[in-house]
Amino acid sequence: MSLPLLIIICAVLGYLIGTISTGYIVGKIYKLDIRDYGSGNAGTTNAFRVIGKKGGIITFIGDFLKSFIPLMVMKYWIFKDHPAMYLLLLVFGIACVLGHNYPVWLKFKGGKGIASTGGVFGAVDHWLFLPGALIFGGLIFITKYVSVGSLCVSLLFPIWIAITKTGDPYYIWLVILSCLFTVSAFFRHRANIVRLLNGTENKVGQHVAVCPPTAGDSDADHKEQKLEE
Repeated sequence: MSLPLLIIICAVLGYLIGTISTGYIVGKIYKLDIRDYGSGNAGTTNAFRVIGKKGGIITFIGDFLKSFIPLMVMKYWIFKDHPAMYLLLLVFGIACVLGHNYPVWLKFKGGKGIASTGGVFGAVDHWLFLPGALIFGGLIFITKYVSVGSLCVSLLFPIWIAITKTGDPYYIWLVILSCLFTVSAFFRHRANIVRLLNGTENKVGQHVAVCPPTAGDSDADHKEQKLEE
């Protein structure tokens, strides 16, 4: 099978798998649409705030594994000896993150892609687990801002790829694709960046009261209940 066709297949499959929204599914189990509360997205941080610790952990694990497991299968079985293995892994990975962020089934209203990006990092190179976890967790612990940890850890991937994959025949494309993960993270967190600069970003531990609108509430009243992530 030609490389262009493999790239297309990986991109399509990655996007479709990425559209499986763990946060949305968990929210439905709790009889709510997580996108109607908090920041309005279906990601891990909002799941923690709206559903609680259990829902947040399940959402993180689900979103992490939906990229990690397929990529591990591709890396150690399907494309094990393929010269463009890492290129195909990154194509699948970025497509999976985009599917998570913009799921067609949910009118393109998904999460911010950090958990799924973490799954890609871990599958592409296991050595990224420790530094990634230390940067992400350490910055959240120090600053109390999830967005700071998310943005900073996203910068690690292209740097890591640029340093460790110099001998790959598709090196330039690997660097370009790895940069897309960082671009995606910053784009999805653009509102968070503005709030960080203004000193109004929400810190870890803030929760959202799940109060569906009553018959007398207008849509505007209900939207005011949302707490920006």
